[in-house]
Order: sequence, then C-alpha cells, then structure tokens
Amino acid sequence: MTSIWEPLYGRASRSLKPSPIREMLHLTRRPGVISFAGGMPDPAAFPVDAFREAANRILEEQGRDILQYGTTEGYPPLKAFLSDWTAPRMGRKLAEDELLITAGSTQVVDLLSWATIDPGDFVICEEATFLGSTGTMRNHGASFITVPCDGDGMKVEMLPALLEEAKAKGRKVKYIYTIPNFHNPLGCTMSLQRRRQLVQIARDWGIPILEDDPYGYIRFDGDHLPSLFSLDGSGIVIYAGSFSKILAPGTRVGWAGGDREIIRKMAVFKQAVDVCTSVVAQAEVYKYCELGFLDAFLPKIVDHYRKKRDDFETAMRRFLPLEEVSWVKPQGGYFYWLETRRISARALFDRAIGKKVAFVLGEPFFPNGGGEQAFRMCFTFASPEQTEEGMKRLGEAMQESLNP
Repeated sequence: MTSIWEPLYGRASRSLKPSPIREMLHLTRRPGVISFAGGMPDPAAFPVDAFREAANRILEEQGRDILQYGTTEGYPPLKAFLSDWTAPRMGRKLAEDELLITAGSTQVVDLLSWATIDPGDFVICEEATFLGSTGTMRNHGASFITVPCDGDGMKVEMLPALLEEAKAKGRKVKYIYTIPNFHNPLGCTMSLQRRRQLVQIARDWGIPILEDDPYGYIRFDGDHLPSLFSLDGSGIVIYAGSFSKILAPGTRVGWAGGDREIIRKMAVFKQAVDVCTSVVAQAEVYKYCELGFLDAFLPKIVDHYRKKRDDFETAMRRFLPLEEVSWVKPQGGYFYWLETRRISARALFDRAIGKKVAFVLGEPFFPNGGGEQAFRMCFTFASPEQTEEGMKRLGEAMQESLNP
C-alpha cells in the first residue's frame, strides 16, 4: 500500500537518517547485555534528594510564576547565576543579553545553524565528532570539512590549507565546531597552544567557533585549560554549556554564551522553535545551584567518574590484546575511543553482541566517511562488576576476530 505521506516529504525528510546510537539501543536492552554504548551518566549518582529539596523550595516560593510561560531568553535568576558561576571559565562575567538558556546544549547547535546555515554551506569539525551535532547541522543542509585529530585534539595547523582549498572551490564555511575538552567520541583534549592558534585562525578568516563544552567541568587529571571563549575577546566564539553531565540530562537545560548580536538572533529563532525552555526545569536547576548543591556535588561526581575511568583502563589493559588496539586515556569526560590495527569494528560488534556486550561503531562519527576500524565506549554507566565482565567478553570477541 502506498503511503500518503511519502510524496509529501520535504528534502530534509528524504535525506533524514536516524541516530545509529538510538537505533541500536534495542540491542543493548536485551537481558544480560553489558552496555558501553550510550553516553549516559551513572543513575546511582544522581542527586535525587538534593534536587527534590530544590524543587519543593522553588515551587513553594514561586510556584505560580514558574508554571507560567517564560521569556525566550531564559529564567533571569538562572542567567544571573550562570554569569557568576561560569566567569572563571569564560574569563569574565557575561551580561544578561550575552546568555541564552536552551533545551540542552544540542539546541545551541540547532539555533546557531538556523541563524547561519543555508543548504550547501560548510561546517568545519573534528574527524571524528559528535554525531548528534553533525546530524543537526545536516538537517539544516550543511556539508562538512573534517580535520584529523591526535591526543592534543584537532590538528589546527592543517586549518589554513583546508580553508584556502574551500575558498578556491567556492565553498562557504559558516563556522568551526569543536569539542575541546574530553572530546566525544575521541576522549582527547585540545592543547593550550592549539587553542590559541585556533582562535587566531578564526579571527584571521572571520569564521566563528562553536565551542561545545558539555564535559569541561568533569576533569580528573591536571588543571583546567582556558576556554576558547576566554582566549578570544572579539566575539567570534560562541560557547555551549549544559547541566546534563554536571547535574542530570533529564533537566534538559543548557546555555549559550556569546556576542549579543548572535545571541539575539538565536533567541528570535528559538521563539518559533519552542517559545522557551521549560521554566519549571530552569527554576528547579537554579534553586539547586543557589542552595549550593551543584558546588557540593561536582567534586563528588568527578571522584566517582575518575574511579570508573581508572577501573575501565585497568580492565582494558587486562583483557584486550594491547598489540592490536590503541587509545588515548581521557583526562575527564565519559569516553574512550579505540582504534584497531586488523579488526573490523562492525565484525567485532557482531561478535561482541553475541557475547552480550555492546559499544558504538566508529563510522557514524565520521560525517564524510571513515572509522571502519574504530569504536567508542562509555565508562560512566556500567558498574565495576559489569566493566570487568564486559571487558573480558570484549577481549574474547577480539581474540576470536583475530583467530576465526
């Protein structure tokens, strides 16, 4: 039977592809499967009691106000808190009109793309990069120029030649998308030298940078590095932050910080996208922060995930064939990125699922193709016992792939 909808779909629908991670979740939910796939926080660490107290307090104090529509730009007390709290990272306090509260940091990508991208325009990003963001950009008609990475992040020194090539081909590059801290999926962190170099290149070429930093506060080792935003000062960097990883993803509260002109343009698009981010969620997050719960929680979650990272590293070194696989030990965040010498990641996935352990294939993270011998694993969700057993199963699957 012919679908009544098929002839009505627009160009975006005809090229639309579902998220491979979401599509594979049905496999990871089978009984007994140990999942290193989805980038999810450990639910056992959620601050349920503190958040309940904050929610009750704000409903008692402002219930009739926060159950009403709110301003598109965001709940003013939360914006004031973020201006103060993020000042060390941003290099200064942001003004109210330099901040926009969003429904998670992914909406920052969406709104910036609404404001800048026409079909056929290009975005520069790391190779590999977060598929949720490239999927959003692709929905707006973007194509991609990718920059290889190593343990110090994007190889920024390659950018001028890539930009010259794009210019010669008549390609319009609208912005540079980067995840400088504890990259998803690569796990690497951009060095300070490359951060400075990237900001200078962006200024020289007049191309904005979208600095996506959902994991930046989850640092296990070393000192925090300056944000790209703080290294700029000219207004060419837009910063995207989120409470998903430092509180809980169910809040769906994020923020954008940037030049007031682009923030205003994004806010106007947001008016038509969703009117405003949930005022209830914003107010509950604000009260949680205002009561000091966020500052008390962060060191605990960093310690919790550092232990999980260390357990994961130990298990990999114990069970995986080290001569056949390589990775960068992440200094923070949620992810390991593994590259294999002789093993197809897709074939390994099939063997691993047969042994009831799951990871995410590398290919979807490459917007222009690649990643056939790479895969991502999340270390934050599984219990220590699951990590040990899951890595044992994965090691067996790798050995079988090498000796079929």
